Parts: sequence; C-alpha cells; structure tokens
Amino acid sequence: MNSVLVVVAHPDDAEISMGMRIRWYAQKGVRVRVHCLSTGKPGEDGSTRRNECLNAGAVLMVDRYTFSDIPDTRFVEHRGEINADLFRVIRETCPDIIYTHYPDDQHIDHSIAGQEVTAVALRESMGLCYFRSPYSTGFEPNMFFVGTEKLMDVKFKALQSFASQQQLDMDVFRQLGAVAYRQHIHHRVVERFGGDSVYCEMFRVHRSIEFGSLL
Repeated sequence: MNSVLVVVAHPDDAEISMGMRIRWYAQKGVRVRVHCLSTGKPGEDGSTRRNECLNAGAVLMVDRYTFSDIPDTRFVEHRGEINADLFRVIRETCPDIIYTHYPDDQHIDHSIAGQEVTAVALRESMGLCYFRSPYSTGFEPNMFFVGTEKLMDVKFKALQSFASQQQLDMDVFRQLGAVAYRQHIHHRVVERFGGDSVYCEMFRVHRSIEFGSLL
C-alpha cells in the first residue's frame, strides 16, 4: 500500500476516530492525506482550526492536510460543492484506500460526508472503509486496529493540538479505546493480543479489491 486518504467533516474527526492508525500507516512509509471539508462556522475564517489540524497532522506524520471551505452545519446546502471537491481530491491523491464517516450518523455533516464520499469512492477507488464517529448509529465493525500504549500516547498528543475544542475529554477517549474491542471480539481472542496491545480503533470495510496471480 502506498497512499491513504482520510476524508472528514470537521477538524479533529480524523484524530478522534483513527489517530493511532494514521500514525501507524505513516511510520510504515504510507503517504497519508487528510482532507477536512469544514474548518469553521458560517462567518468564521477557520484559521484557528486549520492551524490546529496542521499541528495534529505533524504529530501523526500526515503527509498532506488539506481543506475545503464548506460551512459547518451547512452541508445540506453545499452537497454539489462537496461532491466536486471530493472528485478533485480523490483524483489528485489516487489512494489505495479511503477512510471516512459511517453514513448513518446523528450529525448531519458526518452523514452527508459519508454519503458523498461513498458515491465518489465507489467510482474512483479500490478501497473504502468507514470509521466510527462518536455519533455513528448501527455501526457494526468488521475490522479492528489494535494499538499500543505508545500509539495511544501519540494520538493523545495529537488531540491536545485542538485547544479550541474544550469539549474534548482526553481521558474519556483513552478509556473508550481501551474497552472498544472487548465489546466485539471474543475474550479468548483478546487474550492473544499481548500485554502492550490494549487500545483499539474500529472500522467497517465497504470495499476491498485485491489482486492475485499464479507464480
């Protein structure tokens, strides 16, 4: 794998949902691009949150962090612009796999982002995977990324970049990561993970294309 694209509705969505996996990809030499559709409420210039994203991206070793200018909470009115931006970003990146919001989500921006990414990705990408947002509904993971204490520490540090978001409770995110896989994986499998593999980020694979040949 050479390239990964993560498309999110808002700053901090990528870091909350898959910060450990992003850093893991990057340290393996995979180019990771994060594209954020919105950086502020209507009337805001978004510079504060852009800078927070760039700081978090540096912590996670993101190759490119790019932005659209869709107003927060106004995704319904801007679906055409979102669609056009996604075609541009995906064709620029040519990712092996795209990660985005699960389309069934209580936050309308998350839901529309997931729907529009799905529509474009199924035409343009070989891989599509959903991450679980805090407001996802009916999410049933079928892929689990189990990380170490060190990876969680890096994710924690990246989330600290978002100083403007007072509602982010770092300890809660750490606790959720510690128990997530225990909700979905049989305890006998969990017992094989080893003492340092104690955190989990969960995903749902929508499309995965692999190539084979006879030697």
